Amino acid sequence: MEIRERIIEGAANLFKTYGIKTVTMDSLAAQLGISKRTIYEVFSDKDELLVKVLEWMAERQRVLVGRILDESENAIIAIFRLLETNRDHFQNMSPAFQADLKKYHYEALISKNDKGLMPDYRNNIAVIERGIRENLFRKDINPDIVNRCLYSLGRSTMDFDLYPFEDFTRREVIKNVFITYMKGIATIKGIELINKLEAKF
Repeated sequence: MEIRERIIEGAANLFKTYGIKTVTMDSLAAQLGISKRTIYEVFSDKDELLVKVLEWMAERQRVLVGRILDESENAIIAIFRLLETNRDHFQNMSPAFQADLKKYHYEALISKNDKGLMPDYRNNIAVIERGIRENLFRKDINPDIVNRCLYSLGRSTMDFDLYPFEDFTRREVIKNVFITYMKGIATIKGIELINKLEAKF
C-alpha cells in the first residue's frame, strides 16, 4: 500500500473512532509509525486530508452498494443488506465524527456533495425500479420521488442530534423510520418479505 493510501485509511479509522477535532497530525503519525513531516509532504493540512478521506469513504460505499445490488436475490433483500451495512457502520462510528464534520468541516462536506463525490439519491433509483418490476413495490409509485424520500429518510437516521445514541439504537431508528416507510410503498408480497426480514434485522 502506498504511503498516501496508508495515511488516508489511517485517518479515516481514527476520525470514525475519535472524531475529527481530537485527531491531530501528531497522533496520526504516531498511529501509522511515520513522521508528521511525511504526512505534510502528501497533504498540505488536515482539511485537505479530510476531503480525501471523504472521497475514499464515498468510493468504498459506492463499490459496496454496487456489489450488494448485483448479488442480491431481489430489491427488498438488497435494501435490507444495505440497511444492515449502514446499521453496523454507524454503530461502530463515534458520534463525534458526524458532529465534528457538521460543526467544523461543513464546507468540505458541501464541496464533496457539489462535485457528486458523496453518495446521493441518484445512485439507488435502480433498486426502486427493480422492486416494481419484481412486484415487491407498488406500480403506482413514482420511483424518482420515492427514491429521494428514502434517501432523505436514510440520511435522517444518521442525524445524531435528532436520534441521539444515548436514547436510541441505530436498529430502532432504522426500523421505525425507514422500514415503516418501505412497507407503505410495498405490495402485499413485498410486505410479507419485509416482515420476515425485519424479524431478523
